[in-house]
Amino acid sequence: MMYNAPLDDMRFALNHVVDLPGVTSAIGKEDSISPDLVDAILEEAGKLATGVIATTNRDGDVSGARRNDDGTVTTPPGFADAYKAMAEGGWTAMDAEEEFGGQAMPMVVSSMVNEIWQSSNMAFALCHLLTQGQIYALQKAASPEQQAVFIPPMVEGRWTGTMNLTEPQAGTDLAAIRTKAVREDDHYRITGQKIYITYGEHDMAENIVHLVLARTPDAPAGVKGISVFIVPKFLVNEDGSLGERNDVHCVSLEKKLGIKGSPTAVLAYGESGGAIGYLVGEENKGLEIMFGMMNHARFAVGLQGLAVSERAYQQALYYAHDRKQGTPLGREDGDTIIHHPDVLRLLATMKSEITAMRALAALGGGALDLAHADPDQEDRAALLIPIIKGWLTERSLGLTSQAVQVHGGMGFIEDTGIAQHYRDARILPIYEGTTAIQANDLVFRKTIRDKGASMTALLDEIAGEASALTGHDDAVVARAAAAMTDAVGDARAAVAHLLATSNDPRRPASGGVNYLMMLGYLTGGWMMLRSASAASRLKGEAGSDVEFMQGKLASVDVYMTHSMPQVAALLKTILGGDSAVLAMQTEWLAR
Repeated sequence: MMYNAPLDDMRFALNHVVDLPGVTSAIGKEDSISPDLVDAILEEAGKLATGVIATTNRDGDVSGARRNDDGTVTTPPGFADAYKAMAEGGWTAMDAEEEFGGQAMPMVVSSMVNEIWQSSNMAFALCHLLTQGQIYALQKAASPEQQAVFIPPMVEGRWTGTMNLTEPQAGTDLAAIRTKAVREDDHYRITGQKIYITYGEHDMAENIVHLVLARTPDAPAGVKGISVFIVPKFLVNEDGSLGERNDVHCVSLEKKLGIKGSPTAVLAYGESGGAIGYLVGEENKGLEIMFGMMNHARFAVGLQGLAVSERAYQQALYYAHDRKQGTPLGREDGDTIIHHPDVLRLLATMKSEITAMRALAALGGGALDLAHADPDQEDRAALLIPIIKGWLTERSLGLTSQAVQVHGGMGFIEDTGIAQHYRDARILPIYEGTTAIQANDLVFRKTIRDKGASMTALLDEIAGEASALTGHDDAVVARAAAAMTDAVGDARAAVAHLLATSNDPRRPASGGVNYLMMLGYLTGGWMMLRSASAASRLKGEAGSDVEFMQGKLASVDVYMTHSMPQVAALLKTILGGDSAVLAMQTEWLAR
């Protein structure tokens, strides 16, 4: 079953939920980013995704990437051609600044395009995701000379980028990094090993630019002694042409549960004297630079959670329309399984949550745009990122599982193809910071550090919108406003609990993931409240697609009755669950 970009829902989210014109006006791009232009961008992205990229998804999962005896890596059939098509169409240039040949597209728009790429083939689109992140990091921290050499070829799609953090002994704990960087004239010699390097070696580009964390000989211990270096696969001559091969090689590829089309490399640096690397920024300031890149990467991974859920939903919906099994209650013999009440429940709840996730992702993209234009807006973006990364990826596990369930026994058979999305989704709550890491960030940095000020401001805004819609003429809108008012009260109680227990950090930490998930359901509900208000208004306007708006209102009702109750349930766990967990002795777990 092929993929079709959900363009109508994307347009609705941009224009009626997150106020695209308001965002573009605030960042000074109202004249260059028109609704018609955005429509054209989404249409063309959808065509490339359906006609080229999505056709590589199944083969990529079956054949996987392959390391050859000479250390080169061959990607699955069609991957290289698909990346070339992206580059030729200018899609690799969307996010970069214009001075480097980019289009400087706002993230509120590019988030929708990136969802399309990730839905069409997540394993393939990871290469572009990491390259985008590196371009962002270099634009922010590299010298003008480094920017001129390394950014334009990545923008053009001729080169790609990676992020090299993890080592065998250093995963989440970056303080344990051992890769060394020794200064030599105007460059450094890099030696060490990096693991889990997405697209660390492949055949889709002329050159690969690695962004590597390493330590200089006299660096301070811990994270304060980490520097970041540009280490290209091929060295670059003064005229921009490629020179000799650098001393970095792929020694193996990981065998994985999912995203099998994406080569996950183990890279060895310095087996023949040391790879040549170039310091970005100052020595011992590398972690700050990488965190800037990681924030955008975490947002992008949240988009992946949305994207794989959408792809799985589309396949489940198609199957449910086609499959006949039993006679659904109250229906005719021969009707398909979509008419079984529980299958309808599965699909309706999937659709409603995916709709909420998409609007929340668009809101996050807009918040990042506003923060880029005005540093005073950074708190809101910083608050939303861990929620988007954590909630969207955790829910992708449940949503892709529901898609398997719709298929029944056929869902457990690999030939159906639905199992791939379930397997692919499993990495999302892990990489770019596990859900617990996102939760710790949300609890300690974004809630406790400012005594709940930023979170209270967000809750006040949601409460204000709900209050304005209380008693609305449309019953769906009125019910949604009432549900949101109750949910905001629950969230305030959770914030108060975290602040009250902050003197014992183990207590808020033990409830952190529940707090994150609560806020995910809450902010998703906020987006659905806005959707209900807009759909209710638009269905009465001339020329409106009434059936589409009625479907929107129905999805809001499903969300408020099936997903929003999780806020109250999670509050109960947060209030009492921390002490219960911490009372468990570790030795009792084995008894």
